[in-house]
Amino acid sequence: MATILLVGVDLFFRGKLEGLLSDHRLVTSDSVHPPDIVVADIARVEPEEVVEAWPDVPILGYTNHTDKAGLQRAHTAGFDQVIVKSALVERAPELVAQLTGTGSADPS
Repeated sequence: MATILLVGVDLFFRGKLEGLLSDHRLVTSDSVHPPDIVVADIARVEPEEVVEAWPDVPILGYTNHTDKAGLQRAHTAGFDQVIVKSALVERAPELVAQLTGTGSADPS
């Protein structure tokens, strides 16, 4: 189980991620649990600030498919993975497993 820090994630999408990543602990920045991975909504955060705040934690950024500039900003800032929101929905367990090294990412 990974502890996943959600940054800039709205309440609706957090609920979706909770369903997709039910084997993991999802926390926010006021949590006492240190994160194993950060998942950030690129449209709602400054990518550089996220990288500065968690320099030693894998960072997965997402945004909508039309936000090419946001995807590029996050990539340039040093996010470990940047994807469109629909790909996160399709591949969330696999991506978390890849970035945290938590083993199998079988979504079934």
